[in-house]
Amino acid sequence: MPHDHDEHPDNHLDPMTARVMALETVLTEKGLVDPAALDAILDLYERQIGPRNGAKVVARAWTDPAYAERLRRDATAAIAELGFTGRQGEHMRAAFNTPELHNLVVCTLCSCYPWSVLGLPPVWYKAPPYRARAVSDPRGVLAEFGVTLPEGVAIRVWDSTAELRYLVIPMRPTGTEHLGPADLADLVTRDSMIGAGLALAP
Repeated sequence: MPHDHDEHPDNHLDPMTARVMALETVLTEKGLVDPAALDAILDLYERQIGPRNGAKVVARAWTDPAYAERLRRDATAAIAELGFTGRQGEHMRAAFNTPELHNLVVCTLCSCYPWSVLGLPPVWYKAPPYRARAVSDPRGVLAEFGVTLPEGVAIRVWDSTAELRYLVIPMRPTGTEHLGPADLADLVTRDSMIGAGLALAP
């Protein structure tokens, strides 16, 4: 189950995705939408603007123990301190990875996702195979994302709902003691804040 298959249509699309794709096709054929421009906009919100917000939260937690503690106690309020609030981010919980525990987020019922800190959800997050297998075989799913954890590391799967959404705080990479928040944020990926990836090495 590769995690970047936006460009490979699935024969088992959910009805909403199928309608969106049909609408995009019609608008493109009529010359009303430039597919390249649309892809650029989606990329901006899916991979850059939204995830950059979450990356700033993670970098702050890595460098400010008091902030990390506030994030543990009340993630919604701590995230709002950095100005990241709004739709889909009203009820947040931070799940901190440790050497003994890896957190993975899924929404088994639909695709609840914290837009204010992660931007638009990736296609794979909404796909039925991910939603089912993240619960039944999280270690196998992580392996397909290129994440192989030691056998002794437990995996906890968090199921997002309309009432509660999760932000994974990945472990800070080693060798980053000299880096400031801005450089640390560059090491935080969207996938690492879902738990489907790890923070990048410097």
